[in-house]
Amino acid sequence: MKNGPQQVQAELEFFVPSECARRVSAGQADLGIVPVAEMARLGWEPVPGTGIACLGPVRSILLISRVEPRLIRTLAADSGSRTSVRLARIILAERYGATPATFEQDPGLGTMLAEADAALLIGDAALAIEPSALPYYCLDLGTEWMALSGKPMVFALWAGPAATLDRYGRPELASVFAGSLDFGLERMEEIVRQEAAARAMDPALVHRYLTHYIRYRVGREELDGLAAYLKLSAMLPSEKAAPASTL
Repeated sequence: MKNGPQQVQAELEFFVPSECARRVSAGQADLGIVPVAEMARLGWEPVPGTGIACLGPVRSILLISRVEPRLIRTLAADSGSRTSVRLARIILAERYGATPATFEQDPGLGTMLAEADAALLIGDAALAIEPSALPYYCLDLGTEWMALSGKPMVFALWAGPAATLDRYGRPELASVFAGSLDFGLERMEEIVRQEAAARAMDPALVHRYLTHYIRYRVGREELDGLAAYLKLSAMLPSEKAAPASTL
């Protein structure tokens, strides 16, 4: 959509998913790639067919802990995606029986673990570290979700108010996003080179991330996983406040 035939059909701005949701909510954008937790909370609807998902390991969403997962009492979380924060809480509750107090903190593993038992790293902050080299417990939340549910995990979808989708036409929007996805997938080697250089990351890691870990097509299997996630998310208790000493 940035470089392909679809570029004349959209004006793009780039933000983390949580900010995308805020801008759509504020009327500053028509649609955004938004965390599915925010989409559900706001009652928005997705553009069919494309999004950000995984089936098993995702690599870019890591929960790193100084203590055994069942003993986690405080969790410092990067605020870039509400979906990932709630997924961390689901995994800890359902698989480990832990219900930690959670608070937002800028990504930085050392600082986060100095303030909390565990840290949730998302996106580039997670990709920039090598989990196997850490002296901590490390949970890949894609792997953990597959172990819990046996389903894909959908993290973000192109979404917005139903009136916006109706105004542009849902089939027409789906076609634009599908065309953009096809254009990108056909040029994956070029995208890998550009992104690895721009982010000073190992091209092999970027290639594996974009071609192995992430799924971009959202079909019935992914929607089943999304429904399972939203059901468990709705059952989460209210977030506990972190102790004053942690803040």
